Amino acid sequence: MKKNKLPVFRNDKEAAKFWDTHSLADYVHQMKDVTDLFTFAPELVEKIQQRAKKKMVAIRLANWEIEKAKEIAKNKKIPYQTLLREIIDIGLRKESLATTK
Repeated sequence: MKKNKLPVFRNDKEAAKFWDTHSLADYVHQMKDVTDLFTFAPELVEKIQQRAKKKMVAIRLANWEIEKAKEIAKNKKIPYQTLLREIIDIGLRKESLATTK
């Protein structure tokens, strides 16, 4: 079996175009293990941890609200639950600002 040689790319656009039409499996024999580790800034770690802490809640919505959320989410290409979380977040931040004035 002939092993393909990985080309050298001049830029990210060229690499992206190549990988859109080729399989990584054909070049895996040339890949090297990654040994360099990286760390996140402490403030970023804190933000990630806070964002990951979620608690399940149940709310009752009208059928039209759910359907409208699904329609909007489909247009944005995101899950409708994510859209609803974003809407709640925006509303809470807005109300929080209004009550602190």
